[in-house]
Amino acid sequence: MDAPFANLPEAARWFRAWLVEAALPLWAENGVDAGRGLFHEALSVEGRPVELPRRARAQARQAFVFATAASEGFGSDYAVVAQQGYRRFVEVYRRPDGLFLRRASGEGVALGDEADIYDQAFALLAMAALHALAPADGYPEDAARLLGALQARRTPAGGFRESVPHPYQANCHMHLFESALAWEEAGGGAQWAGLADEIASLALSRFIEPASGALREFFDAQWTAATGEDGLVEPGHQFEWAWLLERWGRARADRAAIAAAGRLYANGLKGVDAGRNVAMNAVWEDFSVRDADARLWPQTERLKAALVLGTDAEALSAAEGLAQYLATPARGVWRDKLRADGGFVDEPAPTTSLYHLMVAILELIARGG
Repeated sequence: MDAPFANLPEAARWFRAWLVEAALPLWAENGVDAGRGLFHEALSVEGRPVELPRRARAQARQAFVFATAASEGFGSDYAVVAQQGYRRFVEVYRRPDGLFLRRASGEGVALGDEADIYDQAFALLAMAALHALAPADGYPEDAARLLGALQARRTPAGGFRESVPHPYQANCHMHLFESALAWEEAGGGAQWAGLADEIASLALSRFIEPASGALREFFDAQWTAATGEDGLVEPGHQFEWAWLLERWGRARADRAAIAAAGRLYANGLKGVDAGRNVAMNAVWEDFSVRDADARLWPQTERLKAALVLGTDAEALSAAEGLAQYLATPARGVWRDKLRADGGFVDEPAPTTSLYHLMVAILELIARGG
């Protein structure tokens, strides 16, 4: 981007071109470990693979990205990338109990036996996207099996128990919520609508603080918000939950949910640094700055929320804030961390961010294109 966008349609065209012309082809080629079948964990800012342990979330997110790309008409070959990646993901990561392991080596050897709720949510999201491409391939049965395996993580106070160190947290529920909505929209049946309703209710009654309207991160076993060092508020998650609750509230004609989404969006804006035009990583409970660094993903969530809950000017500002992360030696990768001093950390582009970028760009195309 050489200058600020004139309007949202211009921003939508710029981001669509970046995604379709550069990012998707690059990650389908250099981001796939063709010899071993898994997706790479990261690419350098020059677009070369970086050898790191492969997280389950990266594998599932990439299967989602390429399945979605095929469904959106960006290239039929992406369906093969998604399907092959998903099959290898299942081979390497699925445990006998149906849950997916947290990490594996590039060779496909399990690194530990841990399984996070967070990763299961992205497996479910990938299955929903793949189901849209191939409705007869058994993805609803796979998803039902995984949802059944998750029931062992239920808590007496509702919701699910995540792995340590924060077993009672909002974040894993947010992505289960997203996956449940995706399956509901894909015609998955009443169990997915029920799961979405359950998580929305938990968010509205426990995760969101009534006085401030802020989404909290960590809780005790009764879903009472943590304080002190664990009293974390992340602007990016205010935006991400706002986007999801607006979507659920609109589908259910639930005015309270839509109002809560509006408050979350307003609280997220309190964590935006106007000087750098970015959403910062974290604030304290009183919205004072806790971590002034700014990762890429909160910028995508700011854009999504602004498009459904903000003004055109706010959405345009969010698009410009995000675009600065995409100025890299190789077009199609990104910078992940902007420091408080305005410089980017020199490090590879994590694969997991393409999911965030894909969803935000599709929202921008839909609303501004």
